[in-house]
Amino acid sequence: MQDVYIVSAVRSPIGKRGKGLAGLKPADLLGKVQVAALDRGGVPADRVGQVIGGCVSQIGEQSFNIARIAWLSMGLPLEVAATTVDSQCGSSQQATSMGAAMVASGMEDIVMCCGVEMMTRVPLGSNMKDGVPMGESYMSHYQPTSQFMGAAMIAEEYQIARRDADAFGLKSQTNAIRAWEENRFEREIVPIEAPVLDDKGQPTGQTRVVSRDEGPRASTLESLEGLQPVPGQNIHTAGSSSQVSDGAAVVILASKKAVEELGLKPRARIVASTLVGVDPVTMLKGPIPATRKVLKQTGLSIDDIDVFEVNEAFASVVLAWQKELNPDPARVNPNGGAIALGHPTGSTGARLITTALHELERSEGRYGLIAMCCGGGLGTGTIIERL
Repeated sequence: MQDVYIVSAVRSPIGKRGKGLAGLKPADLLGKVQVAALDRGGVPADRVGQVIGGCVSQIGEQSFNIARIAWLSMGLPLEVAATTVDSQCGSSQQATSMGAAMVASGMEDIVMCCGVEMMTRVPLGSNMKDGVPMGESYMSHYQPTSQFMGAAMIAEEYQIARRDADAFGLKSQTNAIRAWEENRFEREIVPIEAPVLDDKGQPTGQTRVVSRDEGPRASTLESLEGLQPVPGQNIHTAGSSSQVSDGAAVVILASKKAVEELGLKPRARIVASTLVGVDPVTMLKGPIPATRKVLKQTGLSIDDIDVFEVNEAFASVVLAWQKELNPDPARVNPNGGAIALGHPTGSTGARLITTALHELERSEGRYGLIAMCCGGGLGTGTIIERL
């Protein structure tokens, strides 16, 4: 097996539902970020072996292999093949793991790994509007639950109170606002020109450039405590849950051979990656075993990791993970997470890898660990090493 290097990592700003990016088709948003990743990494488009993309709601504008439609929409070489995968919220992180396996095995020398989700235009769950896949045979084994229910069950199991979730939500917002004030995201974001929509969601004929995440908002603990909880539970609110968002992200992986032949700059190495299964009833505990697995694979300890990016689907997910693994809290999501920035589901895995890489470069850290919970009871894990 050969080393796998990250040579480019780029993301769009994350748009709020119905706001700055909503006028773009998913293929156009992802395509713009694909082009930016090639340009910033100095990677010739015709040297990409394959494109592996993640997307959760593969229906309508996000159907028909959206990773390839995005590539073709930018006039990029038609000979480059693409595949779109669905590992729920971990889709683009799993796409990166698959791309890393291709490069490590020698199957390809350069793989573009990416993800997109335009939740404004294709709401989460759209691909189940005509029926759910869980029938009587599934229900004879598992109780059907929602992610909201899973997050509440995790909070109960780990004795996470409403005040803990509110405090975590405040920390996410505070860290994200500080990150933007200190220009920590500037290097990883590509500004996106998007159509301006009117109050009815129709194009006005004008465009604007979106260059900042639209989710962060100034908050206080008192204001968060005043929010109504999610129906059916007393823990999570809009202030301690991930935001419905639009976004895309791209990570380009390369072999040593490609790096040397093309004069590319290797910025980090993929050290380990995994996808694990967990109880689909509680559903969201995947980051815990995924973290343990990649640490065991590498022989690293939790204290060896300089930056953690653990997706903030709900506050209880990360708080439970922290109770189990006991990391330094200051190293966990230091620039905020999905509660503040947003969670365009199919793109978040690649976004977290992108953010972890740039934070390691900014802070001169060595190792970053990225983990996500996923619908249906999955967990993703990746460790990268800055070079």
